[in-house]
Order: sequence, then C-alpha cells, then structure tokens
Amino acid sequence: MQLNDFVAMMQGIAPNELSMGYDNVGLLIGPESKDIKKVLVALDCSTITAEEAIRLNCELMLTHHPVFFHGAKRISLDDPATAGAYMLMRAGIGLYAAHTNLDACDGGVNDALCDALGIMEQAAITPDGIGRIGALRQPVRFYDYARLVEDRLGAAVRVSGDMDKLISKVAVVGGAGGEYAGFAQQAGADLFISGEFRHHEGIYAREMGLCIIDAGHYETEKPVLKAMINRLHRPCDDVQYNLTQCESGPLSRI
Repeated sequence: MQLNDFVAMMQGIAPNELSMGYDNVGLLIGPESKDIKKVLVALDCSTITAEEAIRLNCELMLTHHPVFFHGAKRISLDDPATAGAYMLMRAGIGLYAAHTNLDACDGGVNDALCDALGIMEQAAITPDGIGRIGALRQPVRFYDYARLVEDRLGAAVRVSGDMDKLISKVAVVGGAGGEYAGFAQQAGADLFISGEFRHHEGIYAREMGLCIIDAGHYETEKPVLKAMINRLHRPCDDVQYNLTQCESGPLSRI
C-alpha cells in the first residue's frame, strides 16, 4: 500500500477535522519508504514501541497519542518526549497519530470501550462527539459491574458512589476524561467511567450523585488498538498490521 493510500484510509476512519484545536494529528513523521508493508499499532511512540517497530522492520507506526504535542524545539534521544521519535527517524520509520479525532469518530476509542464493557446503543454525550453513553443489557449492582470493568480491562479500578446502586446507563470517556462528568450526568448516566479523575472532578461527581470508576488512562484506551487493526485490515492489500506486544501502562500494582 502506498503511504498516501494509508493516509486517505485513516482520514476516512478518523478525519483530522474531528480533532480539537490544540491537538497534533496526522502524519507526524514521514517514512523513508512510501511503500507501506508493515505497521505497528500502539498507544504511544516511546523508546519501547520504537524498538519494537525497528525489530519488526516496519515502515510506519500508528499511535493514538501524538508526539511534538506542545511543539519540539529539539529532538534528542536524551529527551523522554522525543526519544521514541528520534529512534523512528534514525530508522526511516514514519509515525501517524489519531488522537482526539479517534476519540470522537464512530468506532473510535469510546465506542471500542463501550463494546469491551457491554454498553449498547451508544450515543455521544457532547456536541463534539467526545464520550459515549449507552445501556447495559440489564441493571447490575455497581459493585458487581466495577468488578466486571476491572476484569475486562485488566485494570485496578478506583470507585466513588453507592456500591449497592443498580446501574442501567453508563457513560464513558477513555483516557483523561474526568472533566466530562457533568455531561455524563446531564445525559442521564448512573455511572461514568474514565481513565483519569482529578481530585476536584471526583468531588463534583460525588456531589452530583454520579457513580464513577477511574479505570486507568492506558486501560481505557487500549481496546481501540485491536478495533483499529480490524478496520484497517483488508484482504485485498498486503499490509501487515502488528498490535504492540511490548507496550504497557506506565503505572502498575506493587
């Protein structure tokens, strides 16, 4: 597949126009070869995933989180913010990022998270498409559903709310989405799941009577990786999409 065909395919899945103004999405590093045969799919461009892409002889890496997010004045192996990008450039490997556009698009981060957690009939909770709300197949006690989330995502969840409350409608925002708790409550959610809640966001949710689950930034976004590979893979082309086997979240249990 030619690089421009890959870019066009990604534009069809997660158009850059859906990204927020502060974001940095699209082709961030041009590959040496325009003939794309192997792509590594990961959440981040880190030294770990860059090494993996080099080892697999990939022409391109596809990530959710972008590099050069706040603008880079230098690119160095000694700078944690640019080390992965430095390695890719030295190896001639390109980088494409789909961030808030992948959050907002149909079949993106939040739809994949809903699918993983058995949340049906998804609808957006904000005008810009960030976040989803949907219904469970049947009401379930908050404690029991929190355990299901923990199991499905492989996460060490933190919770707030009445653990005996029956949960029917669930809203989600993968990654750092605690600021959207008000939108979740206004949409009629019994429970709001996200990857990060700041202290005051947790307090506001509690004051609104909204149950919340903090399931981890990495863990709430990871489900989209397989979903993306399934959408990108086409029997008629010769591209091999590789799900990262080396990446993990930066935090873990002791």
